[in-house]
Amino acid sequence: QVQLSESGGGLVQAGGSRRLSCVTSGQIFSSSVMGWFRQAPGKDREFVAAIVWSGAVTYAESLMGRFTISRDNVKNTVYLQMNNLQPEDTAVYYCAGRIGAVLHRSTAEYAYWGQGTQVTVSS
Repeated sequence: QVQLSESGGGLVQAGGSRRLSCVTSGQIFSSSVMGWFRQAPGKDREFVAAIVWSGAVTYAESLMGRFTISRDNVKNTVYLQMNNLQPEDTAVYYCAGRIGAVLHRSTAEYAYWGQGTQVTVSS
């Protein structure tokens, strides 16, 4: 059984930084693509970033330069470093995973999801 568990959310002031972590249990991490998504109140869940086991990455264009995704294949953990956070970044952030090596951006492509972690940015 595959489980994803996010941590690192919380309250941060505008302009601040936060690093989210997602630990994956189960036998998928080494052959998986891992993604981060977010969902603000009243909005659809949107793509943030994705990374494959080899290290190739892709980002939502609007977040490039502020957010960085990385992974530690020994610790079975994927990270999302978020810098210069703004109130519009307030959302529940979800980690997602699937087997494969394609950098998917659609929620429908991911089979495994974490429970989410809340990030709130105050102005």
